[in-house]
Amino acid sequence: MKSRVLKLDARDNVLIALTNLATGEQIPFDSQTYALVSDVPAKHKFATEDLPPGASVIMYGVLVGKAMAPIRRGELLTTRNLHHEAAGFHEKSEEYRWTPPDVSKWRQRTFLGYRRSDGQVGTRNYWLVVPLVFCENRNITVLKQAFEEELGFAAPQVYRRQVAGLARLYREGKSAEIKTGDLDGDGADPQRPRIFKNIDGIRFLLHEGGCGGTREDSTNLCGLIAGYIHHPNVAGATVLSLGCQNAQVGILREELRKRNPKFDKPLVILEQQQSGTEAAMLGEAIRRTFLGLMEADQLQRTPAPLSSLCVGLKCGGSDGFSGLSANPAIGHTADLLAGLGGRTILSEFPELCGVEQSLINRSTRKEVAQRFIGLMRSYGARAKAVGSGFEMNPSPGNMRDGLLTDAMKSAGAAKKGGNSPVTAVLDYPEYSTQPGLNLQCTPGNDVECVTAQVGAGASVVLFTTGLGTPTGNPVTPVVKLATNSALAQRMPDIIDVDTGSIISGETTIEEMGGTILDFVTQVASGDVRTKAESNGQEDFIPWKRGISL
Repeated sequence: MKSRVLKLDARDNVLIALTNLATGEQIPFDSQTYALVSDVPAKHKFATEDLPPGASVIMYGVLVGKAMAPIRRGELLTTRNLHHEAAGFHEKSEEYRWTPPDVSKWRQRTFLGYRRSDGQVGTRNYWLVVPLVFCENRNITVLKQAFEEELGFAAPQVYRRQVAGLARLYREGKSAEIKTGDLDGDGADPQRPRIFKNIDGIRFLLHEGGCGGTREDSTNLCGLIAGYIHHPNVAGATVLSLGCQNAQVGILREELRKRNPKFDKPLVILEQQQSGTEAAMLGEAIRRTFLGLMEADQLQRTPAPLSSLCVGLKCGGSDGFSGLSANPAIGHTADLLAGLGGRTILSEFPELCGVEQSLINRSTRKEVAQRFIGLMRSYGARAKAVGSGFEMNPSPGNMRDGLLTDAMKSAGAAKKGGNSPVTAVLDYPEYSTQPGLNLQCTPGNDVECVTAQVGAGASVVLFTTGLGTPTGNPVTPVVKLATNSALAQRMPDIIDVDTGSIISGETTIEEMGGTILDFVTQVASGDVRTKAESNGQEDFIPWKRGISL
């Protein structure tokens, strides 16, 4: 009979419920039987021994909290009897040895991508239109309205047609039909044919930065935008500037040079204060952007090795199964990519709290480890300075579904990085270049993190979720992986891959990791559009340092 509980490490003093368990049940596990003294919902944990106040709670073999009150053997762990506690960390103390997984199945595998002159290979081919400062947001919106429908990139207006149908019924005095939802003829308008067949779309970004904040934030914004323009999924860009803001065109150009001294993509930059009238600037932007689109449309997909991929590793709306199924599954995918010479990016520094030492010891060089230590300590200090801390990271949804402390959440979140060595550590908004596992300093905030990962070069993002989240990105496909089958069945419109079969015991982590790599290859080739892409989910939020977890 399949076990109803799971122990992750021999050192653990908790067991995880894989199904709902009731008070009074006798739970056999590993030659012992545990009499439950409370109900234990699926995804939650119960103690395997009596724990007095102050006792350490161990899970994944690491400290994840301390008992605030006596916890009996067989009793449910809750936010009332457990509080966050994490182990400290120090300099690299041991050498790390890693045996890569067998990658022979994928060694000769290719995907169809867009080759750029600097050697990068894109999984999509977009033109980017972005403001350097929030003052230009309206003008970006004007350009969006001008370009999308005429060039066939606008999504079918299903919801607009629904509103039009309701307005018609109201004008006709048919309020009863509005209440019953009895609409007729409310389909989408037919989409215009695309003029540019080799362009996946034009992406219009909006943000609230560029001026009025700290100079650090405006400089980082320029770096982030430079990362998006340099990104292999972007063929060229149009940038609108007001002229007097902190985020100057000169800073953007310097950030582009850092990423590629020989930058040669089509780039249109216009400043409103130099252009005269708004009409003059927008007219010039439209003309030059159209010329850039003509050039970008000449690119076609060609075969490229999987080593050309850069994959972001992210979790959001996490639950108690995240660290058991989807996270370790994409961790194995990351190990496969490392074995093939590709790049992966593990971010969310507040969700690495308590597992720092293992990542430090996995670093390939002392300098890599020292940079991680410095960034973690600096981030923690910034959070404390504004009256917060990593312990405040878990959301109410996380805690309701079994992730009671930040250290507990972090121990499972770190599984996304697999077991390969840490080859590089990136500060925000630096760009990744080193093959293997890169650590990137970002918040856990879903959109800020994915925005940063893409700004660092992620051409596909693997995003695990136990509760469900629609997060996407303007230029990079975001693959959503459910940690449990119930979520995949409840929200099929946002989930791409169901990893719940790991929990049921039908699939191993290694098998699922290989399946995910096969799916990534299809997405990278453009054969599969992710649910986020189909839904038009194009989230973009630059990080203002020190105020997000």
